[in-house]
Amino acid sequence: MLFDARIIRSQRRTVAVEITATGRVVVRAPMGLSEQDIAAFLEYRRPWIEKHLACRLPPLSPFTEEELASLLQKAREDLPRRVAHFAPLAGVGVNRVTVRCQRTRWGSCSAKGNVNLNCLLMLCPESVRDYVVVHELCHRREMNHSPRFWAEVERVLPDYRVSRQWLKTKGRTVIGRLDRG
Repeated sequence: MLFDARIIRSQRRTVAVEITATGRVVVRAPMGLSEQDIAAFLEYRRPWIEKHLACRLPPLSPFTEEELASLLQKAREDLPRRVAHFAPLAGVGVNRVTVRCQRTRWGSCSAKGNVNLNCLLMLCPESVRDYVVVHELCHRREMNHSPRFWAEVERVLPDYRVSRQWLKTKGRTVIGRLDRG
């Protein structure tokens, strides 16, 4: 194989490749797909893989329990204040704000108005924290990612695209510190 790739086979119908936060190439493939077909797919995706491996941030060490506890405490002070600030600007109410340490999401919002935020946002620039808060608050108006949803985000935070791009390029490295393998 061209890359040291981990192959995960399942009942899926398509083949896909991803780069984990730790820089590992993972191929998700249908059960019956041959090794040759996987190798051909990796060759086809080589430019994308090389580009994403090259722009990865250096790996960061895993968190200690003390670091996570400190982040959680800071986040529980900072993030609800941001929600309280932006909720009126978004024109929405909030039922409850919960801050946790999450491996896969920066935030979420339920139809009941419960906003969940990741304590790892404290490792992101303030503008990124604001973006995630506004993103979740705008789901109180639009529980989807339709053009109307993005128009709401832009109305509250006109330069949200910069923060969204930061999360796309650097966010996985931050969350990757939680990975154990």
